[in-house]
Amino acid sequence: MSHASTAIRPLSLLLAALLLAGCEKATAPVEVNVAAINDFHGNLLSNPFSYQDAAAEGGVVKLKAGGIGALSGLVAQLRQQDPELLLIGAGDMIGGSPPISSMWADEPTLDALDLIGLKFTAVGNHELDQGKTELLRQIAGGCESTRPDKACQFDKAYKGTSFPYISANLMDRQTGKPVFQAYRIEQAHGAKIAFVGATLKDVSAYVSAKSMDGLYTVDEADAINALLPELKEQKVDAIVVVIHQGGETPERFDQPDCKQLGGDVVDVVKRLDPLIKVVVSAHTHQGYLCRVGDKLVTQGASFGRLMTHLTLTIDTRKHQLLDVKAENLVVDPQRYSATPEIAALQREVETRSQAQLGQPLARLGARQVQRETNDAGESAMGDLIADAQLAATRALGAQVALMNLGGMRTDLVLEEGQDKVNYGQVASVQPFNNTLNIITLTGAQLRELLEQQWQSGSMGFYPLQPSASLSYRWDAARPKGQHVIADSLTIDGQPVQPDQQYRITVNSFLADGGDNFTVLKTGQRLDTGLNDLEALIVYLQGRDQAGQPAGLVEAGQRIQRVGESLAGSDR
Repeated sequence: MSHASTAIRPLSLLLAALLLAGCEKATAPVEVNVAAINDFHGNLLSNPFSYQDAAAEGGVVKLKAGGIGALSGLVAQLRQQDPELLLIGAGDMIGGSPPISSMWADEPTLDALDLIGLKFTAVGNHELDQGKTELLRQIAGGCESTRPDKACQFDKAYKGTSFPYISANLMDRQTGKPVFQAYRIEQAHGAKIAFVGATLKDVSAYVSAKSMDGLYTVDEADAINALLPELKEQKVDAIVVVIHQGGETPERFDQPDCKQLGGDVVDVVKRLDPLIKVVVSAHTHQGYLCRVGDKLVTQGASFGRLMTHLTLTIDTRKHQLLDVKAENLVVDPQRYSATPEIAALQREVETRSQAQLGQPLARLGARQVQRETNDAGESAMGDLIADAQLAATRALGAQVALMNLGGMRTDLVLEEGQDKVNYGQVASVQPFNNTLNIITLTGAQLRELLEQQWQSGSMGFYPLQPSASLSYRWDAARPKGQHVIADSLTIDGQPVQPDQQYRITVNSFLADGGDNFTVLKTGQRLDTGLNDLEALIVYLQGRDQAGQPAGLVEAGQRIQRVGESLAGSDR
């Protein structure tokens, strides 16, 4: 053997070793970071947020959280740790928004989400508040809108979004196909992740009938599972479901692997293909990091106050998700400062909105009027709005007004040094631009309507908020359909008679049977054309001028519960 051949052998062994090391490195598991937000609802500014903490004074931490500024700062910090971070949305990015966003057709919010690098969002119910045509305009850009007084008023050349909307089960009635892309495949660190979008199947219960024109939904789990063969063909390494449907749990928002998740999303998750291990949920405005079987199900509260941070460990060689870790981060403006681009946009929006939003309207009867319901299901805010709507329609023959919980978006809170509530604060409570409708029902139908407050799934007990003219008692121990104690139901102090007709004021959303109150669709209907927000403003100003400012700290006990307490309920 020559000296040359012996010299070559160590060199060849070294090259082989280096090549093997390179292969091992190439096939080592990778970590992909995902940040998720849900139910942002155009909340460009921070909102009150509280949670239990034994170490805090009084056992509760209270702060203002969220807002696009702090959100942008947190995203920037996460991107410093991982420049390939994927920022995603689980629906309701817009709609049901405070006026600082809604007065501009939510276009500044969409601009801001673009600036912070949102990859996509699922379609939520509130994205459909103005119907399919308007949502498509908001995505594609342009000014041909059903609300020309708002569209393109912030930017005359509104260009739309860079990010798409996705939903596998929101269908076009003409074509029978999804209106939007069913999924998105995103890449990070050499891994391909398929994000499959879905909209809650019963979306029609949460938007007006007009908003569902040309649309229908199919089962969420069925639509998602049907995509798996197509995704496997594309050799994706992991599949994440991003669904605008949710649940509830008594556990803390940051409790890892919580076990007590209930609600509509649980049934969907249980029926998903075993290959799917991660579900980012939304809709119920809850914070949780739960397990349903071997699947992780997360949600990050609402209004951008929490951000869900996921770390996926992926084997790209085997196209397999090995592990996932999750945390819910509080979006604290004291910790996360706005990026320069977002800070500039926010200053412009606030400056241009201030003239209208800062206009003082009226004194209140309390420094805070809250939406949180008492044990019986009644809230101070519900009382206030129902009284305002009845006052606006009494002259047209209305005897009672009823308000839905979902139509009240925030509390009325006077800031330190503030004497009168301003337009922006009142408009934030009722941003949907509904009209007031008077529905004629018999006493028997009214009782049936009140029994519809006990609903299935995540809605649970979903009490309508009554004007002072109506009162009743209820008992949870009674059989379904008999919760309201018959002889306790009165209008203006008189027992409600089954065959007598009564005129009930509700907003146009409820009049269409919204929130599953279908009895309202069966009665004779008069659309008064009166705007719900204007009715509230007129009522507040009238009471102030009369020297009796409206709004109380506690609910007025128009509804009373018999038996077991509902303490702790926020419905």
